[in-house]
Amino acid sequence: METPDGPRAGGRASYDAVRTGTGPQPSPPAPPPPPSSSVAPPAPPNRGAPARSRLNAGRLWAGGVMTAGVAGLTAMVAVVLARGVFGVSVFGPAGEGVQQDTSATVPAVTAAGAALGATGALHVLALLSRRPCRVFSWLVTSATVALVLLPFTTDAATGEKVGAAAVRLAVGVTVGAMLSAVGRGALRRGGR
Repeated sequence: METPDGPRAGGRASYDAVRTGTGPQPSPPAPPPPPSSSVAPPAPPNRGAPARSRLNAGRLWAGGVMTAGVAGLTAMVAVVLARGVFGVSVFGPAGEGVQQDTSATVPAVTAAGAALGATGALHVLALLSRRPCRVFSWLVTSATVALVLLPFTTDAATGEKVGAAAVRLAVGVTVGAMLSAVGRGALRRGGR
């Protein structure tokens, strides 16, 4: 086997070359770059900022309508589950701050309407914000927490408060998860 300083002789030649300083030497430093002209090179593109998104509004609203249907069904199932399995009545507003036991239809229609309103909010965020899905997730999370805590401000029985909060939590999680996915699918990055 050849080495840079000649044939190997049991490792002895390399040792002798290093000891006497006749072995391979480090390469000289690179010459300095030529002086540059007075014109600065173009700045590299800003890779830290997200690219502007293009919105497919048809896809967004189709997903929003489907989310409204699923949210309505989620509310209906949650009310039936709370009443039928757990024996807890779910209440809704009766007017003037009074709460009363409600049918499964009222939360279902309210959830569907809320999902369509959230789709509108996502559409506006997609037109105005650089990161619409992130802002939307924060908004939906905040609204869901507020709506889940709202029943605990009433004079209803604890079971009714928990039932109403559970229905609202199920709807909020459903709307948030589905519309976040729909929003990511309806937004395309850059010029694609």
